[in-house]
Amino acid sequence: MVATTAGSSFLSLPSQSSDTSGKISRSSTSSIAARTKSISTSSGRLQVKTNAQVPSKVNGTKVGLNTDDEVTVLRAPRTFINLLPDWSMLLATITTVFLAAEKQWMMLDSKPKWADMVVDPFGFGRIVEDGYVFCQNFSIRSYEIGADRTASIETLMNHLQETAINHVRCAGLLANGFGSTPEMCKRNLIWVVSKMRVLIDRYPQWGDVVQLDTWVAAAGKNGMRRDWLMQDSSTGDTLLRATSVWVMMNKETRKLSKIPDEVRNEIGVYFVDTPPLVDDDDRKLPKLDDTADYIHTGLTPRWNDLDLNQHVNNVKYIGWILESAPLSILEKHELAAITLEYRRECTRDSTVESLTSVISNDDHDSGGGFSHECQHLLRLECSRGEIVKGRTSWRPKNSNK
Repeated sequence: MVATTAGSSFLSLPSQSSDTSGKISRSSTSSIAARTKSISTSSGRLQVKTNAQVPSKVNGTKVGLNTDDEVTVLRAPRTFINLLPDWSMLLATITTVFLAAEKQWMMLDSKPKWADMVVDPFGFGRIVEDGYVFCQNFSIRSYEIGADRTASIETLMNHLQETAINHVRCAGLLANGFGSTPEMCKRNLIWVVSKMRVLIDRYPQWGDVVQLDTWVAAAGKNGMRRDWLMQDSSTGDTLLRATSVWVMMNKETRKLSKIPDEVRNEIGVYFVDTPPLVDDDDRKLPKLDDTADYIHTGLTPRWNDLDLNQHVNNVKYIGWILESAPLSILEKHELAAITLEYRRECTRDSTVESLTSVISNDDHDSGGGFSHECQHLLRLECSRGEIVKGRTSWRPKNSNK
């Protein structure tokens, strides 16, 4: 009785007469036949035989008209299950989703040491090499290429910066600051790059997928070194190598700071004991003045050029440096190496000058097939304070193909 009542709440059941023998009177079948005949006659198209014979068997069971002019109809047992809608497809879908989720969690638990960082479902990369190396793939987009149909140097530098931030994020150390750890945020400390050297073996093209690996190491007593290795994901060829040195600065006073022991304990477990991926260029960068070969003035940062720390992003400096590079070099050569020394930050209200002097390869042989070298300087236009000093090496286009 309870099952029948519950089932009726899901399906509308036909009313039952006092006769429970499972028989329907002949007058009912005659009425249905008359309606069918009326529809076929009015349409003039569909002809239905009103005196058609009832099949002798249905599903292997003998049926037909009884001698007392009544039709026997077989019904399934009236149970609660039979009265419910067909939920099989929905239940199968839910089961499949839960099984897939369970399998994913089992994959995470298979490596308990780095269970919370080995797999990144949002595509920010992954930790490899026992937690010391961060690896991330990038696809070169159409808006990231330049006139040579290859990725620009700014694009490659942005990818370096992106992997550095995602490394901190994937390691679980990213706090509210731009790459700052929780202990750094407590002390208003941020990372600033002091020196960087990049070697480009080959520029990726539109549609190429590159794999970028990065890791960190100690750099003296109060610095951190970060290396990058970019490879073609399909061939494994080396595209770029880079080494940088980072120091800490107080966000409020804008002065350099020592690495506190609490911060060292946070990041020290991720340091590797390996030499720099790129050898340091120990040649001193000369100071340029108004006698430089090329000077471009009036460079001002836009709002989009500022980072979270409210100073100009270091990648923007490279674009400003190339503003004063001679067009004859830009058209026939490609940048093969760059060394940068950062001296001071640049704020939103700054006006910058870009100075470049070209040095022939005959005068300073740097090796590597470079045909030209240039010295660069970014300085504040009003105070002449140095922002970035740099050196670039150039090779003829298509020389490495």
